[in-house]
Amino acid sequence: MAEKTIFKRIIDGEIPATVVYQDDHCLAFRDVAPQAPTHVLIIPKREIAALADLTDDDEVLAGHMLLVACKLAQDLGLSGGYRVVVNCGPDAGQSVDHLHFHLLGGRPMKWPPG
Repeated sequence: MAEKTIFKRIIDGEIPATVVYQDDHCLAFRDVAPQAPTHVLIIPKREIAALADLTDDDEVLAGHMLLVACKLAQDLGLSGGYRVVVNCGPDAGQSVDHLHFHLLGGRPMKWPPG
């Protein structure tokens, strides 16, 4: 059996996290190494390794996660703007093999990002 990712351990309550949102489908919590004043990770509760692993069956879940990002941006006061980032694969900087959206805000963002 594969070892649990850190995100699965957070979902299972084995590792504490500062949760800012939770429902039956996803969990959102503050990043422990924030790259902006507001840096929240939004993860599906179902294990999906990466964006590239989404299927047609995940359409509702993926849309739901984006709507959660919008709701959190509003709830967290990111009225000046925010960025939602998904890293897919090691060359893009994905370090945990569990799909996650980064919600970043609270400061001006630069372009290109990396």
